[in-house]
Amino acid sequence: MMSKAARPSEITLPPVNQGWENLYQFLCSQFPRIAPDIWAARFRDGKIHWHNGDPVSMDAAFLPSRRLCYYREVVSEPVIAAAHQIVYQDNHILLACKPHGLPVIPGGEFVNECLLERLRRDTGLEDIAPVHRLDRDTAGLVLFSINPHSRAAYYQLFAQGQIEKTYQAVATLPQTLQQTALPQQFELQNRLEKSQPRFLMQAVAGEPNAHSTLRLVARKEQLGLFELTPHTGKTHQLRLHMQAIGCPILFDPYYPTLLAKSAILAGPLQLLAQQLQFVDPVSGQPQSFRSPRQLSAWPYDAAPATALTA
Repeated sequence: MMSKAARPSEITLPPVNQGWENLYQFLCSQFPRIAPDIWAARFRDGKIHWHNGDPVSMDAAFLPSRRLCYYREVVSEPVIAAAHQIVYQDNHILLACKPHGLPVIPGGEFVNECLLERLRRDTGLEDIAPVHRLDRDTAGLVLFSINPHSRAAYYQLFAQGQIEKTYQAVATLPQTLQQTALPQQFELQNRLEKSQPRFLMQAVAGEPNAHSTLRLVARKEQLGLFELTPHTGKTHQLRLHMQAIGCPILFDPYYPTLLAKSAILAGPLQLLAQQLQFVDPVSGQPQSFRSPRQLSAWPYDAAPATALTA
């Protein structure tokens, strides 16, 4: 059964027409993975319109810089059984904790099964927007803006690096780290760029654009519990930096080896966005939030308080 997005996706048309005779040609060239007959059907069924709601036809003229809306569809949308949690809410923000496997926003084979749509259904709030993103494979805290008047101030927290994010990860330890004194700290700075396939990243030569602090804070047999602080926000940064110290995150389907989509792992990626700390730009008060989740591969007590960053 076809699953249609509850809300439209938006695209802003380029400021210069590169030879498209109409909107149909533009969309076919912009999204080559979507068959032309699907775009034709969407036009025919009224699933494409201008941002103001005016419908468009296949032969509608390309209008530079105009915002176009369309409804994404997938043949079969996965359902993520694990629950999310609302951790905090006030007049400006909402903080939610998402499970592994649930995307923050629609994308790929997900159109309605995402944290954003779940929160809209929970709260009845239509004007809600994520201030930052987490990979679908990663569990943990995500900050949302629920007030358009203060939204820019919260976006600036991330743009200006004024928010401290702390993650937990579990990895199998190499021999060199199985006997070292704790905590053991690593500073990683390198340059990360797109790889192949395009959803992967790789370290390349050049000026660093990714910086992380990694701390091994506890051990249990061959497993290590890490506390990770990303100082920049490159895609897959923590995964690659953990791999760089010889500790790829447990059950990672991408690194160090890209696994087939059908591969069955013993558990979800053992990476958790555990804590967010910032000075609230509206109230001026310090805020600190901690995820109620625990990584399944570390069912032990947390590391000693002296080894953890507050």
